[in-house]
Amino acid sequence: MYDVAIIGGGPAGSTTAALLARAGRRVIVFEREKFPRFHIGESLLPFSMKAFTRLGLHEKLLRAGFIKKYGGEIMGACSDTGTKFYFKDGYRSQTDHSYQVTRGDFDKVLLDHARESGAEVHEQTPVGSVEFSKDGVELAVRYNGSHSIRARYLVDASGRTSVLGRQFKIKRTYDHLQKLSIFAHYDGVWRAEGIDGTLTVLVRAVDRWFWLIPLTAGRTSVGVVLDSETFRKSKLSAEDFLEQALAEQPTIAKRMTNARLVSRVYVEADFSYRSARLHGDRWLLTGDAAGFIDPIFSSGVFLAIFSGEKCADALNAVLDHPRKAKRLFAKYERSVNRAMDIYLRFVDAWYTKEFIEIFLAPRNVLGLAAAVNAVLGGNVGNSFPIRWRMWVFYFLVWLQRHHPIAPRLTLVPNKQEETPASPQAAGVVS
Repeated sequence: MYDVAIIGGGPAGSTTAALLARAGRRVIVFEREKFPRFHIGESLLPFSMKAFTRLGLHEKLLRAGFIKKYGGEIMGACSDTGTKFYFKDGYRSQTDHSYQVTRGDFDKVLLDHARESGAEVHEQTPVGSVEFSKDGVELAVRYNGSHSIRARYLVDASGRTSVLGRQFKIKRTYDHLQKLSIFAHYDGVWRAEGIDGTLTVLVRAVDRWFWLIPLTAGRTSVGVVLDSETFRKSKLSAEDFLEQALAEQPTIAKRMTNARLVSRVYVEADFSYRSARLHGDRWLLTGDAAGFIDPIFSSGVFLAIFSGEKCADALNAVLDHPRKAKRLFAKYERSVNRAMDIYLRFVDAWYTKEFIEIFLAPRNVLGLAAAVNAVLGGNVGNSFPIRWRMWVFYFLVWLQRHHPIAPRLTLVPNKQEETPASPQAAGVVS
């Protein structure tokens, strides 16, 4: 009898496993794939750094050679300049950086760390049936033959496939956010000098947005996100669509003058959803199994680590005090749902034209920029100083729709004025 069985060895499952194992719990993890494996979600947020400190991961992350990331830049498609934000300037910031990572390597570091912390880890081990009883859960798994594993509690960290989400039919999609991303890795993409060369760059166009994420000294992840229907109607292959979409954006095309494709072109669809319930008598959902709110602002890995940490804390307490399960599991669900709600509101605003118009015309009043910066960095706590400033920010976005207070943007680049030369370092809009 294990204390906790975990389905999935990604960031959420590995975080939960490592923390519980370090607390002396008997933990077993089943991961259906062999790490390292390719995965999207390559940009980390600074509010994960406290979890990395608690896990004892910083030395391993530095040894892996991941690039330190100091902030981001958001641009409109009609301009070569954007608004940069640095994590050090966030409201009550506690760190000035996070990391840009290749997810295959990052996820392997986390899973190996869970194993080294004392968790029993089985890769290439799919979970078949899951059956619950009054005093635990029984899993049918396949490794070296068929086995039946029993545990007191189960954590579903199986990602978008969500074993329990399917079993209980609790996965709910956001119909207005059924996006699709097409992306690949390139060598030779132009970058700014210094710490600005570490920034995640987001470019907002009329009906889509693009990312450029530095992964190594020479490699960059480049992708586009748009409505699934737009891609389907184009009748283009993913490779042709991405090439055309990047070429149509002069700001990006200039950066990619000397770029060379070094990976296949990937497609991920149906991003945004949430599970109607995140816990039951003997189970918890965490990471992408709990929900995913769009790839914008790099919230996916952050929410996985955030929920994995909260999940481990709840289970560690419940293992000692089973009668507190109902209250502590409900508290866990509220905290994760609140974090997803914060990003859902941000995402809904992001897909309006008014958001980018306000964001690209910042005013240093009321500390709004610092509050927005903090949320972009992963501050999803219940801080009233941040909450009221975000209310003001969203009010300004609403006001922009009815009574413009910032310049209107077309978000359509003037291609005739652009030349495919290497760009100069973009300045900060003030």
